[in-house]
Amino acid sequence: MRHFASKPVNSFAFGEVRYEKAGGIGRITIDRPQRYNAYSTVCLEELAAAFRDAAFDDAVGAVVLTGSGDRAFCTGGDVKEYADSYVSTPRDYWKYMALFRAYIDSILSCGKPVVARINGMAVGGGNESVAACDLAVAAEHAYLGQVGVRVGSVACGGATQWLPLTVGDKRAREMLFTNRPIPARLALKWGLVNRVAPSVCRGGEFLETPTPEEVKKAQKGEGGYRIDLSRLDAEVDDLCRELLATFPECMRYTKQQTNFWKDFSWSLTVRHAQDWLALHYTDAEPFEGMTAFSEKRPVDFAAVRRRAVEPAGSPETPWGAHVLSCRGCGAKGLPATFRHCGVCGAPLEAAGGEDR
Repeated sequence: MRHFASKPVNSFAFGEVRYEKAGGIGRITIDRPQRYNAYSTVCLEELAAAFRDAAFDDAVGAVVLTGSGDRAFCTGGDVKEYADSYVSTPRDYWKYMALFRAYIDSILSCGKPVVARINGMAVGGGNESVAACDLAVAAEHAYLGQVGVRVGSVACGGATQWLPLTVGDKRAREMLFTNRPIPARLALKWGLVNRVAPSVCRGGEFLETPTPEEVKKAQKGEGGYRIDLSRLDAEVDDLCRELLATFPECMRYTKQQTNFWKDFSWSLTVRHAQDWLALHYTDAEPFEGMTAFSEKRPVDFAAVRRRAVEPAGSPETPWGAHVLSCRGCGAKGLPATFRHCGVCGAPLEAAGGEDR
């Protein structure tokens, strides 16, 4: 048996990804609707494995990446997992980023065209996943965007590298600096997606330009409104049929050539980003951003900024710079804002020797 012979999809036993192959198309679905299709650590490994199989299977000529349901394509990394696992062990976030890189690389180096079927919001790493794909078709109720600077992270998993190439410098900065969501029709105008398919229905009829209020009603199934992804599926299938009516070797090399600037910017920055993000997880910013998300409360941006101008402030660390020592037990490296030793409980002196 050939090592690279086609494998049945049930041989993979994925738990968080659905993988199908039929009619020359590989379909990879992030199946975590309860988390708005945010990818977990396990999910990243499964996604990379599915893309690798699709790349090696000669029966597959095009690949579709999508999310489960109609609310979200992908919302990036699972922030709850970040808060529970990686804020306390930043060195493990470096390992997690290695898996994320492998996932993105599996799209870039697939050797076959990858179509993003955007069935709902694509934010954070979800938007970066769209950027990694070759083509994108969005449902009209969907939107794209980044969230890094509002959750204590930086969108250097593809967004900082590729958005300037895709939408231009100023629009890229607007998306990255403000995190304002980009509706599907505007995303089409900006070049973030190739096509937009109607997806909001009322009384059996598709609405070509639904209002935000109509989208909300459709997502809740109120007032006769509903979300219907049949037109999205038709657009994606039509696009895939076009892609299959080409020579596979020519397609593979065309993709490789067209990837030049994406590969160039990615290869020069992503390993640096991996190290910086891992180190950054010791800072107060991700601690506040992820904790606020888990506690379902607003992020206190002002408090973090105030600490930068306070005498003992240190926004780089959750409880201030590690500059205090305890005369009682000799513990060193205690945070500047501590009033008592975290080891023995003795009162501490402020840096410089002044009593608190």
